[in-house]
Amino acid sequence: MLPPFETEPYSDFTDAAAKAAYELALAGVAEQFGDHAPLVIGGEHVTTGQPIVSTDPARPEQVVGTASSASPADVDRALDAAWEAFGHWSRTPATERAAIVHRVGDLMAERKYEFAALMTYEAGKNWLESEADVAEAIDFCRYYAHQALAMAEPLPVHDYPGERNESWLQPIGAGAAIPPWNFPLAILTGMAIGPVAAGNTVLLKPASNTPMLGWAFMQLAAEAGLPPGVINFIPGGGGAIGDHLVDHPRTRFINFTGSKEVGLRIAERAAKVHPGQMWLKRAYMEMGGKDALIVDETADLDAAAVDAVRSAYGYQGQKCSACSRLIVISDVYDEILDRVVDLAASLDVGPGSANAALGPVISAAQHTAILEEIDSGRQEASIVTGGNAIDRDGGYYIEPTIFADVSPNARLAQHEIFGPVLSVIRAADFDDALAIANGTEFGLTGGVHSGDRDRIERAEREFHVGNLYINRKITGALVGVQPFGGFNMSGSNAKAGGPDYLRLFMEMKTVAERL
Repeated sequence: MLPPFETEPYSDFTDAAAKAAYELALAGVAEQFGDHAPLVIGGEHVTTGQPIVSTDPARPEQVVGTASSASPADVDRALDAAWEAFGHWSRTPATERAAIVHRVGDLMAERKYEFAALMTYEAGKNWLESEADVAEAIDFCRYYAHQALAMAEPLPVHDYPGERNESWLQPIGAGAAIPPWNFPLAILTGMAIGPVAAGNTVLLKPASNTPMLGWAFMQLAAEAGLPPGVINFIPGGGGAIGDHLVDHPRTRFINFTGSKEVGLRIAERAAKVHPGQMWLKRAYMEMGGKDALIVDETADLDAAAVDAVRSAYGYQGQKCSACSRLIVISDVYDEILDRVVDLAASLDVGPGSANAALGPVISAAQHTAILEEIDSGRQEASIVTGGNAIDRDGGYYIEPTIFADVSPNARLAQHEIFGPVLSVIRAADFDDALAIANGTEFGLTGGVHSGDRDRIERAEREFHVGNLYINRKITGALVGVQPFGGFNMSGSNAKAGGPDYLRLFMEMKTVAERL
């Protein structure tokens, strides 16, 4: 029997013992800088290809580690290994699969600070963001273990005289998990372990910015008893192996989280049937957002300002759920703007290892892209704070930036920048605010700060997002509590951390026998 599911608690880093433990973990991880992550194919470790170099975005000259780079031939071998493993893993009783998956989470919980410290260095997250990421990964393992047991139960069907009729769910095969760099353990773990808990096998292609966290996960999964070939680890550039992996006739499903542009490309390619392909591929895309928080004149303005800043600048705004549009009713626009500017300007900027509120963005390419969007935005609206790069140890720092009086149709209000940039938009009234909020192609998260019950209920009906938050920040969905996934160009609404997620990677079979 598995213990009841509970979300993994967070630490209080104002506590001296917790602070000392995290600092010890940081020192331990630093001693391991320079490790190499091989490919893992059918349990075999393979060192090959031009190494992928992972660096600390706060100090880019510091190499965190390197990873082997897979080729199309490696993908072929990994698919062979995954299908071979599928034969026995799919027939493994759900109780055994669930126990192994749950143990992955348990082992991760025992080493939570170790994983979080690695994330602080490799992804630039501060202590709070890193621990929350690891906690979510733990929750995915434990929650999906429980869901695997639920999915193993026979499905209800009606009796029919003279027949035995049964229906059940079964796994579908070997597929690809392609996670992003911004939640380099949580999303990676959930996207791989969910299909696996259901009895499938996976080719895991980690983001090239954060391969070492993927390698740490693979080592832990093996220690937990996951059989060889159930998850195969194939780091590599999208241009080198991405299309081959998606197009391959033996790829049964693709589980992707990332940009809209890449997601649409994958969806289009996955729809094509290639010679030798025996199925329609299942493809699930989570593609980001342009998320809005509405504040009206009945709201607690202090709380609204705090939540806007937390939602906009947590992990430097590099979350698909981040608040990038703050829509404020005209009556309180100036007051909210002043409060948000003061709070944003007061954020301390520095490395995640020092637990600064705002750290570096992930890479030189991201740094350049965000600054280009800021420069372009100067033609559309006024910057009231920030807008510049910060020169510190060569790290990829950008000031928390706020544009005021942004037009709802401006690029600033429509394009996902994925950085510490907030656009503040004036709305005439609540009707106007809802129209502005819904006026993008995305529909991932959103929020409303209001003291008006009627308006809150209107937002629940009319604010077209997959995750709506009332009188709180709009980031930080908890596994099993707030199943996560969006509408429209935000993706497939494949609700991660929800009761039907494993169902996406299963098919129903019905057997009827005449008695």
